[in-house]
Amino acid sequence: MAAKGLLSGESVAAYRTLLRATRKSFAGDTVMLNGSAAEVRKKFEENRHVTSEPEIRKLLDEAREAADFISNMIVQAKLNSRGGYDVKPSKDHAGATLEVPFEELLKKPA
Repeated sequence: MAAKGLLSGESVAAYRTLLRATRKSFAGDTVMLNGSAAEVRKKFEENRHVTSEPEIRKLLDEAREAADFISNMIVQAKLNSRGGYDVKPSKDHAGATLEVPFEELLKKPA
């Protein structure tokens, strides 16, 4: 019984962490904020019936990974006055890497 209460608390914490990550990553983008909040809610509702502790732990791990991905791998681009997009990664993105193809691959004809 104590484990069930603990997992319930962890579920609420994971839910809030995901919502915080989406609010941070999609700040100023109402469509994405509303859509991501609805998707997070939907996923948690879909799994409300899960009672197996190992399965709940697996879902909580997935929620934590999703929050980390949203926080560290998603960067909003903003349309600038020249018609292009500006991307301003935050300090949270400093550890993330972008794989760029090496020069020989770029020179190869398709």
